[in-house]
Amino acid sequence: MAQDLLLFTDENIVEQLKTAPFTLGYYTLRFYTEGGKPVKKVTGTVSEFYLYPSGGTLRDSNFDLVFYDSRFDTYRGFVPPHTQSPPFLRGDEPLAPYTSIGLGGPARLFASCTSKDELRTALGYAASAGIPVQVFAGGSNIIFADEGFDGMVVKVDLRGVTTDEGPEQIVLAAGAGEPWDPLVAGAVSRGWGGIECLSGIPGTVGATPVQNVGAYGQDVSETIVDVCAIDRTTLADVTFTGKECAFDYRRSRFKGEDKDRFIITAVRFSLRPDAGPDIRYPELQRAIAEGNSPAPLRAGAEALAAVRGTVIALRRKKSMVIDPADEDSRSVGSFFTNPVVSDAEFLRIRERCTAMIGGTAPPPPSFPAPGGVKIPAAWLVEKAGYPKGFRRGAVGISANHSLALVNRGSGGGARELLALAEEIRRGVSERFGILLAFEPEVVPYTRRQDL
Repeated sequence: MAQDLLLFTDENIVEQLKTAPFTLGYYTLRFYTEGGKPVKKVTGTVSEFYLYPSGGTLRDSNFDLVFYDSRFDTYRGFVPPHTQSPPFLRGDEPLAPYTSIGLGGPARLFASCTSKDELRTALGYAASAGIPVQVFAGGSNIIFADEGFDGMVVKVDLRGVTTDEGPEQIVLAAGAGEPWDPLVAGAVSRGWGGIECLSGIPGTVGATPVQNVGAYGQDVSETIVDVCAIDRTTLADVTFTGKECAFDYRRSRFKGEDKDRFIITAVRFSLRPDAGPDIRYPELQRAIAEGNSPAPLRAGAEALAAVRGTVIALRRKKSMVIDPADEDSRSVGSFFTNPVVSDAEFLRIRERCTAMIGGTAPPPPSFPAPGGVKIPAAWLVEKAGYPKGFRRGAVGISANHSLALVNRGSGGGARELLALAEEIRRGVSERFGILLAFEPEVVPYTRRQDL
């Protein structure tokens, strides 16, 4: 908050009300104080005060009366800011064009927020009207119902990129609405290593910490310094260190215990200057070797660019780079996460495969993982009878990637796609005893009167 807004004046009361948190019937305001009283001059003390529009009163932290002013009394005609429809709010906005899979009906209300103040305004208005809120950013990992969303959909469009360059570390900060891949491209072009294997991934910066986005041997959890967010209840700014984000395989606190509690507004990453590429993933290692390029063996922008180019080529072959001309890219990426099972459970699965497929069949592919063994979900899906190119009506499985469920664009809908996803999940469970988890967020439709 700008310093002059802390001066106790009528103008500053009005200005603070525009973005002040509104909870339990009051706004929380902050002013300079002297002797516990708000004053019109700069002092060394700032205190919180509470304005109740239902009575036009301002009270201190002991709830003692500071003043009554009819201009702020709803019974005298005052219209609180949080009850006024924000000018950036739109009605009946189609959601399908905002998603990579191209599905979903209209949002009853839609707010594209380009600042934290707009986010607070939208959330305050929704809270005052009792309207449910769904937040998203890039739309590459979300599926809305065919009926849409009977509430407010908030699109996080906060932009801006800054850097703090040191001899051993580059701290790259980006607004949550910044497109992810251009950020990666910019880092690679400057020789900053740490996210080069995450090239070609659609979506925005703010979505990356939520599910700990990863690909080809890298996860964002390895480079995230901290995550800035707004608490959706108090509307206060909060910051979480990388450790406090509780990252795990395709999970974080924002997808687990704190799901829907915070809106991420910015992320800071720690990158390595003049870095050599990080090549740990076997498929990427093979592709680099087949390319006969010595560049990845050296440090700097040229090597990182070679890795980025190889990653994008691999993703494009799997239709994992959004391309309007490629209907197999009309998806949300991988629909299922790779399950992690215990060693004992993996042994049971191997025995089950031998019994079903035959003693000469190769065992399920696997990779070491924290807490057990990771099994490729793609292998499970295909062995359950759902190969690449499988079609069911207007939806199906990508011809290039068995984990990507695609919208063929011929009259299909979210209901049809989710029915196929459940069928596949049931098939894998019946055959292998593993229940696959969905990777994208699925937003159901609920009529407001049913809430």
